[in-house]
Amino acid sequence: MSSSLEVEFDAVEVSAPPRAAPAAQHLVWDLPVRLMHWSLVLAFAGAYLTHRLGVNYFKYHVWSGYAVLLLVTLRILWGLVGTYHARFASFVRGPRTVLRYTRALLRGGSGAYAGHNPLGAWMVLLLLAGLLLQAAMGLFGNDEIMNVGPLAGWVSNALSVKLTSWHRQLFYGLAVAVLLHVLAVLAHLLLKREPLLRAMLTGRKPAAQVPATQAIASSRLWLALSLFVLLAGTLALIVAQAPGAESSLY
Repeated sequence: MSSSLEVEFDAVEVSAPPRAAPAAQHLVWDLPVRLMHWSLVLAFAGAYLTHRLGVNYFKYHVWSGYAVLLLVTLRILWGLVGTYHARFASFVRGPRTVLRYTRALLRGGSGAYAGHNPLGAWMVLLLLAGLLLQAAMGLFGNDEIMNVGPLAGWVSNALSVKLTSWHRQLFYGLAVAVLLHVLAVLAHLLLKREPLLRAMLTGRKPAAQVPATQAIASSRLWLALSLFVLLAGTLALIVAQAPGAESSLY
């Protein structure tokens, strides 16, 4: 007699281990700030490159200067009416606070900041002031060969040449400031493991570094666009009214 042996196996569900929930992040840098930052990088690099390429690229050098001037001016206005972390009042601190932060930084005990730290804030002001002055002087420039800046007709030739000299010399100071800025970002990235570069791309930082009350909910993009159009129109009007405007626009 044959018999059958029935063996029953309970079905066992095999599930993948639960994935770790992504760390919560808060929006810190609005879209206008990020666009202005990276556009200014490109405009500054473009101004340098077109200068190095020679007088035949002067037109493009001028347009790069326009971009720098517009972006810096917009960033300054945005520092007054923009979102929380974009406003100067939220991150610029006095000399005592900067000194305390610097001492703590040298001892390895400085804390993390949602926005700019006190020392970085002053670097932002230095760069904005330097770039604004550099671009403004370039408007009155004169290479003493074949090209003049769009507003050179409003000043004497002697003053135009002097402003051109200052314009060139200031570049080296700005180059040093930009280098220090890049080194500071790398130091925070490599030594303190703060993803500053990623934050300037995505606009977000870990929630542990950003109190919920300091997170921003909107980029106010339409306000930034309106200000940009207003500034661009004003600059175009000024250039169009300057003596010799035709040769500097085309």
